[in-house]
Amino acid sequence: MSVPYETAAYEPAESPESPEEHLARLLGRALNSFELPDEVIRQLDCALAHDSSLHSAYHSAGLHRETYRHTWLLADGSAVTLWELVRNPAPGSPPEHEVYVDEEELQTATARLGLLPDTQDFELPSLMRLWAVPEPRHVFSSGDSADHARRLLRRAENPDRPGAETAALLATATAHEITQAFGRPGRAGRTGLSYALYEHAFLLPDDGEISLWEVEHTATPDGRHMCEVYMSEDAARDAMERRATRQG
Repeated sequence: MSVPYETAAYEPAESPESPEEHLARLLGRALNSFELPDEVIRQLDCALAHDSSLHSAYHSAGLHRETYRHTWLLADGSAVTLWELVRNPAPGSPPEHEVYVDEEELQTATARLGLLPDTQDFELPSLMRLWAVPEPRHVFSSGDSADHARRLLRRAENPDRPGAETAALLATATAHEITQAFGRPGRAGRTGLSYALYEHAFLLPDDGEISLWEVEHTATPDGRHMCEVYMSEDAARDAMERRATRQG
């Protein structure tokens, strides 16, 4: 039987946004949303969860150009990505948004923008990609981290959950941090399923770090919430996709 979460640790800053709401907001601000194929929109109507991230950015002389990657997890375990281009046509002007179905279309749109005419002080800046930026360290909070780890492992229901060796290591944890790793909790309106992925990072006495990845979902026969815990993000995402495929 699942144990309720500590609500303070999971309380979002604002109401969770469903995959459908996120898509509607993206299309509502994109100037070229009418160009997207109907088939892509139909696929995204059935998405279980979504994730958004900054892909690249240019900034120079009051001008900016950013690209975002928006990915939706579908019921069959596959994923669909839309690419958003955000730019201001002139310094101080409000941003304009465009959306594309693949990265090649995005690059074509970016190339056609070129340099602004009669703007001598505008210099083409270097491309900044997220993979070139060091990942931030976890911001740990002190507390009964060993007990948190114990309760997390106790409520995990998957047979391949971390074993006694991991439990013994986490019994020495001195601090921990909980973050949602797959955007906001996904709600699939047509199937009634929900999926969320959390990273539980623990600080050890030797300043080492270890993370457990928790999948919380309702893909159960009676629709109840179920907790699964894995040693890696890849294993957790694979479990989400397997569940989505079986329930699709």
